[in-house]
Amino acid sequence: MSALHPIVSVTGSSGSGTTSVRNTFEQIFRREGVEAVFIEGDAFHALDRAAMREAEAREPTLSHFGERANLLTELEAVFRDYAASGRGRTRHYVHDAEDAARFQAEPGTFTPWEDFPEGSDLLFYEGLHGALTTERIDVAGLADLKIGVVPVINLEWIQKLHRDKAARGYSTEAVTDVILRRMPDYVTTICPQFTNTDINFQRIPTVDTSNPFVARWIPTADESMVVIRFRDPKGIDFPYLISMIAGSFMSRANSVVIPGGKLDLAMQLILTPMILRLVERRRRLL
Repeated sequence: MSALHPIVSVTGSSGSGTTSVRNTFEQIFRREGVEAVFIEGDAFHALDRAAMREAEAREPTLSHFGERANLLTELEAVFRDYAASGRGRTRHYVHDAEDAARFQAEPGTFTPWEDFPEGSDLLFYEGLHGALTTERIDVAGLADLKIGVVPVINLEWIQKLHRDKAARGYSTEAVTDVILRRMPDYVTTICPQFTNTDINFQRIPTVDTSNPFVARWIPTADESMVVIRFRDPKGIDFPYLISMIAGSFMSRANSVVIPGGKLDLAMQLILTPMILRLVERRRRLL
């Protein structure tokens, strides 16, 4: 952790909404005049799309959720370098034709590594491994603010089924096979990270999702609640949050439940002062 070069890390499983959380952070950064550099977790995949498919054919349980398919030692090194000096590097994974036009590279490949611009106020990471701690890697210990974003697992599966079938043309059977192959890495690598996070946002549907493999629609925000769990509730003004977010209530001494449609508001109220504290501490040291 670094007072001079703070790191904010958002971690979540695929389809959990981490991208929308990044949009919320970008709004905060723009409104508060914070200069951030960004890392996308898939920039640290070990293999491009073609090589990954070949590897999956040889190792059926290989997945991007796990350590073997990612450059996690390199990710830890970037966090460590940024915390020490404000420097580091990243690249982009080219997902689709839109990315290909933007980066002038083929879908499924990586752009070249590039150094961060100088003079940033903080580093922002969004991906699968931002709160990872293993016997040999400690990404979590280098981040100053760690946010977990995760839906209950049936909702996550519904989102993946609908996304992969609509956007990638997969069959239900093919997506189910991917889910099954990922489960070992999900259990051993993804789930433990949410113990390391400072705040978790967990979306819970209020409609029937008992069989995600036949669900016809993804539950909307208005058909969901969000549980917000604070690892250390000291200093959190819970009465203020409850008064500002209609329909919210406390379920435990460290947890608030809000209507799903109020997630952006809740994040703005909770995260803005936390970001400002990190940036003000940094600026006092300059």
